Amino acid sequence: MKILFIGGTGTISSACAQLALARGFELTLLNRGRQPAWPGARLIKADISDAAATAAALESEKWDAVVDFIAFTPAELEQRIALFRGRTAQFIFISSASAYQTPPARVPVTESTPLRNPYWQYSRDKIACEELLTAAYRGEGFPATIIRPSHTYDRTLVPFDGGWTVLGRMRRGKPVVVHGDGTSLWTLTHHADFARGWSSLAVLVTFLGGANMLMTGVLGVYVGRIYAEVKRRPLYVVEREAGFAASADETAGRDAAAARRA
Repeated sequence: MKILFIGGTGTISSACAQLALARGFELTLLNRGRQPAWPGARLIKADISDAAATAAALESEKWDAVVDFIAFTPAELEQRIALFRGRTAQFIFISSASAYQTPPARVPVTESTPLRNPYWQYSRDKIACEELLTAAYRGEGFPATIIRPSHTYDRTLVPFDGGWTVLGRMRRGKPVVVHGDGTSLWTLTHHADFARGWSSLAVLVTFLGGANMLMTGVLGVYVGRIYAEVKRRPLYVVEREAGFAASADETAGRDAAAARRA
C-alpha cells in the first residue's frame, strides 16, 4: 500500500509512520525536512504552504492514500484538495474530537453527536474543514475520510497543564490538582493506540474504494493508563475541598464512604 504523510514527525503522525513501516506500507513523508525521515521511509522535502513548489516536488506521482496531519484551516484544506485531486484513492484528514458539541447534550459522545464548539477557534476551524471536505465529496466525488482523535499524548508530551511536574508529584505521593470536582469525563489516547486504529482504517477505506467514512471516533485509554505507567502510583481520594461548603447530602455521602473503607 502506497501512502503519503503530510507531516510525519509529530505526536500523532510519528506513531502512525512507525507502525505503517512495520506493517510493510510504502511510506513517503512530505515535510520541510527539519527532522530525519524514519528509516525505511522516503522523504519529499517541500513546504506544503507553497503550493507551486509542492506540486513540482510531487511531479505526477499518485498514492493509495494521502494522510494530512497538519491542515488546520479551510484555506489550507482548499489548497490540499486542489493539490491532490486525481492523485490519491483516499484523502484522510485528521480532524479533532474537540469538534463535537461542547458541552455535550448527552454522553457518551458518539459519531452522531453534532459538531459545535463555541469555545475554541481551533475546533471551529476543524469543523469548517470537515464541511469543506464533505462538500467536495458531494460535489465532485473527492475521496475523503475524516478521523477525529481525542486528546493524544506520547512520552514527550504528557496530557497535563502542569506537564512533568504533575507526574513528579504523583511519584512522590503528593496530591495533584484536577479541574472541576474530579468527576468530569475525558478521553485520552496514547499515540500508539491511535496508530493501530488508523492503520486498519486506512486499509479498509482504500480497498473498499467508494467508502466515505466521514465520522470515525477513535477510543483511547483513560487517565488510569497514565497512572499505570508511573511507578509507585498512589490512588487519590478527595481529602479536602476548598472554596465552598459541602451540602448535608454530600457530607453524609463522604462519611458513609469513609465508613465502608474503614
